Amino acid sequence: MMANLFSSFDPSTFPAMSLNWVSSMIIFMMMPSLFWMIPSRWTMSWIILTSTLHKEFKILIKSKKFNGMTMMLLTLFIIIMINNFMGLFPYIFTSSSHMSFTLTLSLPLWLSFMIFGWINNTTHMLAHLVPQGAPSILLPFLVIVESISNIIRPGTLAIRLTANMIAGHLLLTLMGNSGSSLSTMMLSILVMSQILLLMLESAVAIIQAYVFSVLTTLYSSES
Repeated sequence: MMANLFSSFDPSTFPAMSLNWVSSMIIFMMMPSLFWMIPSRWTMSWIILTSTLHKEFKILIKSKKFNGMTMMLLTLFIIIMINNFMGLFPYIFTSSSHMSFTLTLSLPLWLSFMIFGWINNTTHMLAHLVPQGAPSILLPFLVIVESISNIIRPGTLAIRLTANMIAGHLLLTLMGNSGSSLSTMMLSILVMSQILLLMLESAVAIIQAYVFSVLTTLYSSES
């Protein structure tokens, strides 16, 4: 029995350390086998996925000097997607529902983009603070607004991913807790509803990883 509704997101298992975070690395132990096994449908589908995302990130980056950066963004997408999917399995800790995980991904990337942009493209970065065609009287106010919106970017990236993961899992938990008091007919409807919701959560796991990676790519293209 859970102590409260949010206890499924509690990372504490032992007083000294938490082994729940090991779930984030379980899948990576199986991935290297793809490189020396005979190509299968799973391998070919994985290659198609990575090639498609590589082409899309390449278009978003625009600059030919940073084409190799698509590999880093592709890795970011895979890490987030796998951790989102792992959280859908029973008794596996949902690491992507914690700000300590999502903020660790977004903050260093944003900081590196900002440091690189302000050192190498200072004029370009200053131009982003003033929207084109804005009235002169509003320029001081617009600079403040653009600066604040730029500063909160890593936070919005992290909160978006965390909130979406928590919301789906809480809904599944609430529906599951009400099953013991339902009749057979209502229980079958509940099971079907949970299956449909689980399919939706599987789509959300991919979409949120894609959104996180695309927004990171767009932020990098500005610097």
